Amino acid sequence: MTFLRMAVAALFAAALLGGGTAHAAAGKVADEAVDLELKPGGVLHVKETITVEGGPVARTLLTRVSAGDVNDRLFRISGFKGDGKLTGDTITVNPGKAVFEYDVAGAVAPITGGEELNWFAAGGWDGPVAKASVHVKGPGGVQSLSCFAGDLSSRIGCTEASMDHTGVDADFGQQGLGPGQVLTVVVGFPAGASGGKPILEKRFSLAGAFTLDTVTGGALAGLLVLLLGGIGLLYWTRGRDARVSSSAVNPVENGHFSPPDGVRPGQIGTLVDEQADVVDVTATIVDLAVRGYLRIDEQPRQAYDAPDWMLVKNLNAPVRSLLPYELALYEAIFEGRDHVLLSQLTGSFAKHLGKVRDALYADVVEQGWFARRPDTERTRWTTIGLILCGLGVVATVALAWFTTYGLLGLALIIAGAALTVGGQYMPAKTAKGAAALAHTLGFRDYLFSGDVKNGDVELFSRYLPYAVIFDGVDHWSRVVASVTGNGSQADNLYWYHGPAEWDLSKFAGSMRTFTTTTSGAISASRQLRSL
Repeated sequence: MTFLRMAVAALFAAALLGGGTAHAAAGKVADEAVDLELKPGGVLHVKETITVEGGPVARTLLTRVSAGDVNDRLFRISGFKGDGKLTGDTITVNPGKAVFEYDVAGAVAPITGGEELNWFAAGGWDGPVAKASVHVKGPGGVQSLSCFAGDLSSRIGCTEASMDHTGVDADFGQQGLGPGQVLTVVVGFPAGASGGKPILEKRFSLAGAFTLDTVTGGALAGLLVLLLGGIGLLYWTRGRDARVSSSAVNPVENGHFSPPDGVRPGQIGTLVDEQADVVDVTATIVDLAVRGYLRIDEQPRQAYDAPDWMLVKNLNAPVRSLLPYELALYEAIFEGRDHVLLSQLTGSFAKHLGKVRDALYADVVEQGWFARRPDTERTRWTTIGLILCGLGVVATVALAWFTTYGLLGLALIIAGAALTVGGQYMPAKTAKGAAALAHTLGFRDYLFSGDVKNGDVELFSRYLPYAVIFDGVDHWSRVVASVTGNGSQADNLYWYHGPAEWDLSKFAGSMRTFTTTTSGAISASRQLRSL
């Protein structure tokens, strides 16, 4: 027990000794003498002589203080030389006597009837200061003086404050400043004695950066009118379809309402929505079957099997008479094979469908329906809109950071967003394209009017791909099935064959499933989706 007590006592003593050693190693300032000389232009020259004991001490000079609700007041340090080291705003001094000097700009500000020097002259070290003294010499007679000691915001007066008999110099003193505490001196001089002015910097705030007043509000409104009006004018001159007279549309051909000028379904789909998308390709596959280039054979399946179809090539079909986009699609389907399951096409279209898309866009330009490719036109204006948005973001940040006109940058962002969205509507049809569209819309209305009574299975089959484009495959499939369907098991179309125990009464459901499955297989390639 006695040994344990002795051990505890030894440890306690060691701790005290260690603590005393560590404390002794911490630096402190035994004496700090500061000479301040205010020169023309408001530059304050500082010369310090300090005696450091124990270890090094460091002081971070104050370079920024709040100056009201909006601004900060800056103090700029320059010309450091002498003993010690200045790193950034921090002065480090080793033990012993040290003399160093530097200049301060921004420590003087005009006041009513004069100007005032206000500077955190002494202290601020990370160790205590036993004694601090400050001598101030100005360009004119001292009109007033005061000093404060303690924390930066302290309003407690210092130990000593006086001026000499000439009234030109002032002296201040303070006994015992703690770590971080400062001796602040305030000296008044006649107006214009040094000509110094404070250095103010606007403090950033969102409210200030986006100030809404008569100037910014009016400028924002003016910019929006100018930019959005320009976008509207751009659409009016570049994005509108050409006008077409009703006499240019002749929907009747040989006594039948027909597609415009024998135009293919894929072309019509691209004309209507100005995009070469999945449904256009699906309709083209059906159209190739109806025209005898391939046959669609529905495969037998069990109750829970996924539906599938065999696409069978017609070896005698005049393939070279196909349009470029049709030929590209035909080759992508078969790739040298005579037949292929639809399920085998999923994912294998990726290397070919880009060509189909390009050929479709090129085709509508070749037809004279568009002066420029719709996808290129859409991409151009959308890209310009995104660039304008980016410039608006940069302008907003810059204006908000350096001024109070951040709202003006928002006008560019709004205009850029409007152009980005409006770019989707910039492709414009020519007069020929507008006439074809008018004919197409009339043909669409005719397909779903219920007035179609005369015709054979070949004519109605020829219209089916167009119904795919117009999202009416279910309705028109029932029309096709009603032409020759008699409910017998052998009842097939020349271009569509069903499995055993299948007849035309099931054609509408089969066709609906086929188009949906085909669109899914194509879209899985991620190559022909709408932009």
